[in-house]
Amino acid sequence: MKQSFRQSMAWLHTWTGLLVSWLLLLIFMGGTASYYREELNRWMRPELPRTVVAPDVAATNALRYLQREAPDATYWNVTLPDARNPALDMYWMNPAREGASNDRASRRARFGQATIDASTGEHSQVRETRGGDFFYRLHFDLYAIPVLWARYIVGFCAMFMLVAIITGVITHKKIFKDFFTFRPRKGQRSWLDFHNVSAVMALPYHLVITYTGIVTLMVMYLPLGIKAAYPEGPQAFYDESFSDLPPAGDAAGTPGTPKPIAELLASARLAWEGKAVESFRIDHPGDAAETVSVYQRDGRRLSYETPGVRLNAATGQIIAHSGRAGAASETRGVLYGLHIARFADPVLRLLLFASGLLGCLMVASGAVLWGIKERAKHLKSGRIGVGLRLVDALNIGAVGGLPLAFASYFWANRLVPLHIEARPDMEARVFFLVWAIAIVAGFIRPRRQTWAWLLYMAAGLFTLIPLLNALTTHVHLGVTLPQGDWALAGVDLVTCCIGLVLGYCGWRMQRWQPPVSAAEKRRRQAPPQPQIEGGAA
Repeated sequence: MKQSFRQSMAWLHTWTGLLVSWLLLLIFMGGTASYYREELNRWMRPELPRTVVAPDVAATNALRYLQREAPDATYWNVTLPDARNPALDMYWMNPAREGASNDRASRRARFGQATIDASTGEHSQVRETRGGDFFYRLHFDLYAIPVLWARYIVGFCAMFMLVAIITGVITHKKIFKDFFTFRPRKGQRSWLDFHNVSAVMALPYHLVITYTGIVTLMVMYLPLGIKAAYPEGPQAFYDESFSDLPPAGDAAGTPGTPKPIAELLASARLAWEGKAVESFRIDHPGDAAETVSVYQRDGRRLSYETPGVRLNAATGQIIAHSGRAGAASETRGVLYGLHIARFADPVLRLLLFASGLLGCLMVASGAVLWGIKERAKHLKSGRIGVGLRLVDALNIGAVGGLPLAFASYFWANRLVPLHIEARPDMEARVFFLVWAIAIVAGFIRPRRQTWAWLLYMAAGLFTLIPLLNALTTHVHLGVTLPQGDWALAGVDLVTCCIGLVLGYCGWRMQRWQPPVSAAEKRRRQAPPQPQIEGGAA
């Protein structure tokens, strides 16, 4: 019998969603955590100072440190502190040694970086960690595989997700009714309702975040048009399309005397009608050709493109402005900005985080729902197929194991010794080791009890994070938190709430019983048939 258009879309929705659901869940969870990337960086570096100083004071202290620690660098780059991140982070590039190669590894070895106390200009003894940046990079670079391949894989998953969203809208003809429909304790019907509700409640968010995620890497995914239009090389395309500042000129080779950095930053703010400075870069420090490139802090601007000005360090005169992007590039910048949401205030950021959590639940419930539906079919035939066993194991490893791996990363941040070599990599290894153990457990014992215990363990680790924070940072509950510690308290509160929800899910999973059909209920309730003894006389 020929399928209708809606039925064919249902088939496509099922398979485009299922085939990438486990990796898509990792991407969604990492991206959702990235909304609080700065707060997680703050939580995972509790040694950072708790006060925010004025930008001009921080910039002056940064230059004093760099002039002492990296006087011969070819450039300095400084990110100023703000309310979400009180740290003063900087990096620089040292000059190349004679005879050294110019490959990527050699250039990377020339980089230096430091985090200092913005109020004193002294080096802060903070633990080495990727912090929230680990989740941010994880959701589009994955880990331990070549970056190019990782981004192609993520783009492939995003395309499947986009198709699944569109076909899901087509398939559900009662999509608005489904928004208000949830029937608990109905087995497969309840899972379908939950999947529909989690999808429809944040449907605009799911559509925008998936599409804009593809747009962020569109230049990498569609390179042939650039190659055809710009045979001289892709750099010509970037120079023409994007509004970055032009490259700085060459060094003069003679010493110079720059103006105080506070005056230069004030000139940039004046050009921007008072808008704040986020970062600045100094090329050829100490040279007569020294220039200072100043970049504007994100505010209510939707676009990802950051306005910048370049000043002559000796005279304070503005010598270059970032260009004005064309309509297509500006559109891309806005879509990119919508994806990373740097413009979001605290309330909007919280709503985006909640929408991201709904996206995680949508992906997870869809994968579980497929297993429940298929199990009913397989039970009728009397055997469980290899495909269903594989999906069951992967569901346990991803849906049950990923929350445990995320919680383990927080614990590793506080329990891995501070002075161990390659400490950030050790934290990441803990994350993937725990996740791998959960996947193996799913293959060895794909049972309901495995689900329950993974969820219980994740619940315990998440719920105890506030206690872990208190014991490892000497911040005791019940006292007034100093300025800047609300980031720590916020992370503690959210992780504790997540732990309670996971604990409830584990309890429900442990008590869950497969629904019984009406025919089976009647058979069980029917009185036993009397047995006739004996035979013919």
